[in-house]
Amino acid sequence: MIGNPNAGVSPFSFKPYVETSGEEYMNESQLKHFEAILNNWKEQLMEEVDRTVHHMQDDAANFPDPNDRATQESEFSLELRARDRERKLIKKIEEALKEIESGNYGYCESCGIEIGIRRLEARPTATLCIDCKTLDEIREKQMG
Repeated sequence: MIGNPNAGVSPFSFKPYVETSGEEYMNESQLKHFEAILNNWKEQLMEEVDRTVHHMQDDAANFPDPNDRATQESEFSLELRARDRERKLIKKIEEALKEIESGNYGYCESCGIEIGIRRLEARPTATLCIDCKTLDEIREKQMG
């Protein structure tokens, strides 16, 4: 039986960044903070992928009962869908790491303003400020 597919996969096992008065946004220490969060998250996701591969190799059985076989295939299918979502997330993490390298991390790709430390700690792969994301979601709802 499969447990929670996201168990142990979280970028949230870090100490929140403590800003100092007058500190420049996305300075070197902030960038290192987010780079560590993103790399840790990516590493956890990659470990989960490895666990899935080993689980499927070790637990794959050719059950004579069609119901048992169907149950196993269904479990594997769910697990593979979870890994596919994580694969897409790994891609977003890699894009965020590239943004750190290029010096564009932490700024809204739509309007250019600061996304904010707390929002990025909540969603390290965020590319939109909260206002642009809200407008984006409203447009999405209207489009159906």
